[in-house]
Amino acid sequence: MSGSNKNLIVTVLAIIGGIVVLGWLLRITFALLGPLLLIGLGVLIYMMFAKNKGGRL
Repeated sequence: MSGSNKNLIVTVLAIIGGIVVLGWLLRITFALLGPLLLIGLGVLIYMMFAKNKGGRL
């Protein structure tokens, strides 16, 4: 195997590895997106009610 051929294989494997890691990150992000949106919505509603009643946060 020549040096440039080895470099090409390493580059291709690095790109494939990067795509796999990116896929896992996107899967985790979308799995957590629902609960995070619900928590954010709950905090927003709580803050609106607390402001309307004149309470301090």
